[in-house]
Amino acid sequence: MKYDGAGDYTPACPIFLFMTRKIPNIRIATAIAGFLLAAVCGVAQQPKAGGQAATGTTVEKAMTLARQGRCREALPVLKKALVASSSREERKSAGVMAVRCAMGMDDRAVAGELLGQLGKQFSNDPDVLYVMAHAYSDLSMRAAGDLAQKAPQSAEARQMGAEALEVQGKWDEAAKEYEAILAQDPRRPGIHFRIARLLLSKPDAGPEAGAQAREELKKELEIDPRNSGAEFVLGELAKRESDWEKAAQHFSRTAELDPTFGDAFMEWGFALNSMRQFEKAVAPLQAAVRLQPGNPSAHYN
Repeated sequence: MKYDGAGDYTPACPIFLFMTRKIPNIRIATAIAGFLLAAVCGVAQQPKAGGQAATGTTVEKAMTLARQGRCREALPVLKKALVASSSREERKSAGVMAVRCAMGMDDRAVAGELLGQLGKQFSNDPDVLYVMAHAYSDLSMRAAGDLAQKAPQSAEARQMGAEALEVQGKWDEAAKEYEAILAQDPRRPGIHFRIARLLLSKPDAGPEAGAQAREELKKELEIDPRNSGAEFVLGELAKRESDWEKAAQHFSRTAELDPTFGDAFMEWGFALNSMRQFEKAVAPLQAAVRLQPGNPSAHYN
């Protein structure tokens, strides 16, 4: 995405062209581009007409300057209007244009600040949410490009490429990347967990996938004992085998590590129920209801 000087983004597609120009490692570039393609290759809309028009002459002038591509002059006024204008519509228009200017100038710090302000003031506005989605996607793509360009052989760059391959369903290629990362950094947190998740996600996973995933999760917990995701998946694997005692242990440990994880409390209570430890099951199930009041399973259990 790029700023075209007239107040709009224009699509910088195909992204593969952009990424391969900027990133020396073509394989990583292609993977990252595929991961971000759907989110980024769009055209942001201008706010819809309607509502109270902007009345401040200074703000109107700044909007005109921004549409002419003179963002450096316009941005200070637009930033101030987003915070101080008494007109809601003027704050919205100024904020959206300010984001576009900041992105066009590649001032990511200012863009992030503006997006935060827009999100607070217009959290339910479709126009603003649309612009925010594109801006955050663009920021993500730029950061990914910087990573792959400046440190293409780093474990971080390889992990991003592996995650992108996984999202695309290229399971075997992703697994090779994860294994290469472990060869480079054997105690890198999160990699064994991702391998386990990949093993369990493959549509053609064989009967041995569960046992292999369990070993990967145990290795993950040796590296990062506070990985609540690994504990939770171990609980799910134990539940699958109706080993309720182990399931309850893993789910209770997950809830201890992450007290906001409603599913962990629900599964913990379910495991206790399955062992007919009804009184012990009440507390975690009540916690699940508090955390997920709209989840019928929590109430049912």
